[in-house]
Amino acid sequence: MALQRIAKRTLSDEVFEQLVREIVQGRMAPGLALPAERELCETLGVNRGALREALRRLAQAGLVSIAQGGSTRVLDFRRTAGLDLIAQILFREGGTIDLQVVRSLMEIRGALAPDIARLCARRADAALTVELLDVVDRMQPALAADDLPALQELSLDFWDVLVRGSDNIAYVLAFNTLRTTYDTVREALVQVMGDELRDGAAYRSIAEAVGRHDDVSAKHVASALVEHGTHRMLELIALLDRATPDTGDDNPPGDVS
Repeated sequence: MALQRIAKRTLSDEVFEQLVREIVQGRMAPGLALPAERELCETLGVNRGALREALRRLAQAGLVSIAQGGSTRVLDFRRTAGLDLIAQILFREGGTIDLQVVRSLMEIRGALAPDIARLCARRADAALTVELLDVVDRMQPALAADDLPALQELSLDFWDVLVRGSDNIAYVLAFNTLRTTYDTVREALVQVMGDELRDGAAYRSIAEAVGRHDDVSAKHVASALVEHGTHRMLELIALLDRATPDTGDDNPPGDVS
C-alpha cells in the first residue's frame, strides 16, 4: 500500500480520497482486511474521528464492509459500488484520464439519452416544451458564432430540462452524476463533441417532438444526436489506445470484465 501521512489532521475527506485510490487502483484487493484503526491512524497521522468518518463514507460508497466489533474488509467495487464512484475512477494516478471509463460513460449516455427523450415526450406538459424551445432559441447566437463552450453549456441545460420532463427519478439521479463527472473534463471534450453541439436542428426537432407528445420521433432524433458525440469520442479513444504503450495492466480500474 502507498498510503501517505495526512498533513491536515481533521480532514477525513483526504483519508477517504487516499483509501478510494488504493481500492480502485487494486492495491487494496477485494477481501483484504484493513489494518486496525490505531495502525491506520498512525500511518495517516489522523485521529480516530477522522478515520471513522472516512470509513463510514467508504462503506456508504460500497467500497468496504464494516463488521460490528470486527474487521473492515475491502469489497469488489465492481459488484457493490454505485454510479457515484465514476468520478473517482475517471482519473488514474498522475491525473491522466482512464479512457475505458470515458468509453463506458459515452455508452451509458448513448443508452439513456434516447429513452429520456422518449419519456419526456410522453409525460411533459406545455410549460416544459416552452423551456426546451427557449434553450434552443438561446443556442442560435452561439451557433452563428460557432461558440462551442456556450453550446456545450446550453446543451447540458437542454438535457437537464429533458430529464426533468422524463419524470423518472432514476434517470434524474443518473444524469446528475454523469453531469458532475462530465464537468471535470468538459473543456477537454468540447472540440470532440463539436458535431453534436452544432446540430441545432436536432435540438429543435426534439423540443418540437416533445411538444407534439411524439415519443417515437423524440427517441429517434435524440439517438442520432448523441451518436455524433459517441462516434467521435470512440474514434479518439481508439486512436489514443493505439498510441499508448502497453503497460501490462490487465485489469485497470475501468475494466468491468
